[in-house]
Amino acid sequence: MTTEFIYYRVFPRSPTAHLFEVSLQIAHPQPAGQELRLPSWIPGSYMLREFARHLVQIQAECEGVPVAIEKLDKAAWRCAPVQGALLIRYQVYAFDLSVRAAYLDQKRGFFNGSSLFLSAEGFEHTPCRLDIVPPEGAAYQRWRLATSLTPVDAQLYGFGRYAAENYADLIDHPVEMSDFSVARFTVAGVPHDLVLIGQQQADRARLCADLQRICSAQVALFGELPLNYYVFLVIVTGQGYGGLEHRASCTLQCERKDLPKPGQSAAFAQGGQRKGYQRFLGLCSHEYFHLWNVKRIKPAAFLPYDLSRETYTRQLWAFEGITSYYDDLHLLRSGCISAEEYLSLLAQTITRVWRMPGRLLQSVADSSFDTWIKLYHPNENTPNAQVSYYNKGALLALALDLRIRRDTQGAKSLDTVLQAAWQQYGQTGIGVPEGGIERLVESVSGLDFSDFFQRYLYGTEDVPLAELLAAVGVCCCFYPADVAPHTEDGGFLPAATTPSAALLQKPSLGIKLDAEQEVDAVLKHVFSGGAAQEAGLAGADRLVALDWIRVNKQNFSKLLDSYLPGDQITVHAFRRDELMQFNLTLQAVPADTCYLSWDATADHRTLQARACWLQQQQLQEQPE
Repeated sequence: MTTEFIYYRVFPRSPTAHLFEVSLQIAHPQPAGQELRLPSWIPGSYMLREFARHLVQIQAECEGVPVAIEKLDKAAWRCAPVQGALLIRYQVYAFDLSVRAAYLDQKRGFFNGSSLFLSAEGFEHTPCRLDIVPPEGAAYQRWRLATSLTPVDAQLYGFGRYAAENYADLIDHPVEMSDFSVARFTVAGVPHDLVLIGQQQADRARLCADLQRICSAQVALFGELPLNYYVFLVIVTGQGYGGLEHRASCTLQCERKDLPKPGQSAAFAQGGQRKGYQRFLGLCSHEYFHLWNVKRIKPAAFLPYDLSRETYTRQLWAFEGITSYYDDLHLLRSGCISAEEYLSLLAQTITRVWRMPGRLLQSVADSSFDTWIKLYHPNENTPNAQVSYYNKGALLALALDLRIRRDTQGAKSLDTVLQAAWQQYGQTGIGVPEGGIERLVESVSGLDFSDFFQRYLYGTEDVPLAELLAAVGVCCCFYPADVAPHTEDGGFLPAATTPSAALLQKPSLGIKLDAEQEVDAVLKHVFSGGAAQEAGLAGADRLVALDWIRVNKQNFSKLLDSYLPGDQITVHAFRRDELMQFNLTLQAVPADTCYLSWDATADHRTLQARACWLQQQQLQEQPE
């Protein structure tokens, strides 16, 4: 019996015009007329992106005869009934330099299938074949192709024909075509490719060594690696950051300066470059962890994905938040960072949550549910009205881990909860029902967490981190930021300290300046309850004077620090093109900056609990 396939073809028709030409052939279309649809969003990024807006033209034919096409809605079409094979051709404009859509120019081509491939109604479960053709011309002779799709007749890194089990599989393997560089390492016997895209001179040997350790640590947690090939697609740019997970690959975007160069180990030992590299490794760790948590351990609401409309769940705290907890933790467990560096990263996450007044208004569960209208649509009031299910979800995961470890005397942990989730949901393909992770926490630990989830997941109370961290010999303190307004993010302290009297006397407007403005002091956020908000200042206001003295971004802090909390000042600012005057009373800088330190009085049992939690590997030094 011959297997019927849906045949797709992608051709970079015009790199200079950023146009992909796509064709779709259906041997036996629906008798009443074949309906076609392009996704409105991509799994892993919960916002309607309306990819159909980039479809330039579409036409259909049957045995060379044109077939009428009717548009049904924003992203759906119906072809007239035909007797014979139906061929659809269309062009897609691709100039989105992100990890979520498609891009094409003279340097490179990239696409996620959700941006390019129409699905054929009634054939969603039919196997697919995809033929990817190189662009024409001598300028593209050095282009190769990288993807985790299964090759049919294509050579490694070559154009040609690839296979997908069905439409969902087809759109879950991004494709890069360019003159990229590639390096390979192995984890649990499985080849992993690191594909570096764009201008860069990265130390591929070091990158592979660090990624191999991080990936191996995650495989050790789950106990198996459920694939036979994995690809890191890394888009290297002058400015940019982000990532998106897939079943057998991930696409990452990072800044060129964050990658180490050969012989640059000493330069990466400290300072901003090391922090940038840690941020990149944390991103890799995050997306790789999704290989299990969300791509296979998946909310029931996503089975199957309905990419035509919003799909609601209150569980994203578990799939993004738990992943955000483990991404940096695995940098430590793999030996890529020290325990002190890990505490510094953890303190910065805590600080980000504490600087969101909205955490006291929106629960993490509601943040998950509202992701479609809030997380990806930030504005000047976002900190006052929202909480991130990434960041507070990570703190919930930390609290769960520490409490389970404490109350079971180390017999159980969040690690064992995830292992159970893998066995119950990941290996079986059964979706996690709403509340399923909470119930699993209780069944694995044997503890009652109902009050915990009611207060911290479905409620808006702050997680009791100081109490839980104390059980593993970590001191948690909150101090005012070192530099106004809100530019320091906290970190690790060698020993517990107290803020100086001068720091406690620093004044605050309760604002955050727009970092993208190099000269003007433009307000990005005005925080709830702060002096600026009470006086009537608003986001996007452009400060021009403090007490009749001209102010800009360079002298703002110096001018403000000449006052004390309680002082009354006059502020002039432009709102759009109108000059406005505000009279306000300065407040003290809030104690919203977290610092973590080791408890020097911790006893042997506490130190043992800390060691079991961190599972710290020796920091791997790179040779000169």
